[in-house]
Amino acid sequence: MEYRISNKMKDMKPSAIREIFKSLSDPSIIAFAAGNPAPESFPVEALAKISAEIFEKSPVQALQYSITEGYPALRQAVTARVKEKFNICREGDMTLITSGGQQGLELACKVMCNEGDVVLCEEPSFIGALNAYRSCGAKLVGVPLEDDGIDLVKLEQAMIDNPNAKLLYMIPTFHNPAGITTSFEKRKGALALAKKYGVIIIEDNPYGELRFAGEDIPTIKSMDTEGIVIYSGSFSKILSAGMRLGFIIAPEAIAQKMVVAKQVEDVHSNIFFQMLCETYMREYDLDAHIEGIRAIYRRKCNLMLEGLDKHMPKCVHYTRPEGGLFIWCTLPDGISLDAVVKTALERKVAIVPGTAFVCDPATPSKSFRLNYSTPSDEQIVRGVEILSDVIREML
Repeated sequence: MEYRISNKMKDMKPSAIREIFKSLSDPSIIAFAAGNPAPESFPVEALAKISAEIFEKSPVQALQYSITEGYPALRQAVTARVKEKFNICREGDMTLITSGGQQGLELACKVMCNEGDVVLCEEPSFIGALNAYRSCGAKLVGVPLEDDGIDLVKLEQAMIDNPNAKLLYMIPTFHNPAGITTSFEKRKGALALAKKYGVIIIEDNPYGELRFAGEDIPTIKSMDTEGIVIYSGSFSKILSAGMRLGFIIAPEAIAQKMVVAKQVEDVHSNIFFQMLCETYMREYDLDAHIEGIRAIYRRKCNLMLEGLDKHMPKCVHYTRPEGGLFIWCTLPDGISLDAVVKTALERKVAIVPGTAFVCDPATPSKSFRLNYSTPSDEQIVRGVEILSDVIREML
């Protein structure tokens, strides 16, 4: 039988990163291609203790259906935390618990965009968001990143050229994959342009609490007085990725429609994990836990940068992140990115090519993403040496 796949899905490709994950089952592979939290960052003992308490005291609540908006105590805890940490407290906003940050990004597009509407995206950008928007039938238009964030001149031109642009997707803090942080001036500039042209900003901030250098910069959402910013957060990088818990803070009119859309997708996010998360936030010191994660990533990032400084040819440019999980490397002209990726994998080092992070898959790239949270210290040292050797041989 010939299967007639829907127009939304027939041209979509699997996530390059998820496909690379399949090769990482080989324990000899040095996984610079992943984006997983460090295994030592999980508070296993505390979560085990809380889990036992939940099943002893509230087993039915943990195993029964719940409400779509999310576990009320967790919603309250999230709202209080983002107000304290990021000054996000606009009256008229609503907090919605999602199945990972990824679901919130997809729900925002599903609610705000018709098929053919434009989503403006920083380029490069997070592949999960790009595929979510493609699955909604949106047209993606990339706007180049500079060292301090999105190019505001080209952003305004993109808004002029695309009057049906509904959303602007940004990761202003510790960008994935670029590793940069958008300046305060560019955050204000992007917000002003969004207001001028009637575009809603999706501010994706899964890494915002993972700063290990530099000074905090206000979130775009904290500057929003017009209700034009949808804020996405996640517990994946600060508690557990496998829990698949994220949250959206959005104007109530938008959030209520996202609730309806979520009911169609999964009814509600895993209630046991919501209870587990809220109890951890209430009974344990989440700030102290996050400070421990920052120390891990500070050491791992510095170790990778030291290796790159020592071994990588000087013609290769790479970012120096102040937080998050990623370093973005750019090759000089004359070197094939595909050849570097292939040869590195043959020598047991997995990296993600920049072509995975562009709006138009046909767009060429000279860049690749490195992750320092997943590999061990020994793997970081050895993997950087191998990768540097591969590139030096191709010069």
